[in-house]
Amino acid sequence: MKDINIKYNVAVPVFFCYICVMSSQPNKSKKIYRAIIEISFVVFLFYSNLLMGEYNNTGLGKKNGIWWAINDIFTIENFFIAMLMAIISYVIFEFLRNKL
Repeated sequence: MKDINIKYNVAVPVFFCYICVMSSQPNKSKKIYRAIIEISFVVFLFYSNLLMGEYNNTGLGKKNGIWWAINDIFTIENFFIAMLMAIISYVIFEFLRNKL
């Protein structure tokens, strides 16, 4: 059997791209990128949790459909709540990260 040589430079996984960006940027840019990524992740989790809530036993998502559920969860109030909680969680985790 022949050995198969795999070329790793063809496709770079996403997390390696994140590491490359973080390692090539100065400290201030690293903190900004990390803040954007962490806040975006918390907002994503918030909205996915709201969407899952539309499809539990008491939600109307099963009855009215996916577009109704998406329209129901993407409101200005939910966006402000998501951003507020994401920023608060970022500040708490940064505090704990620097403390430990």
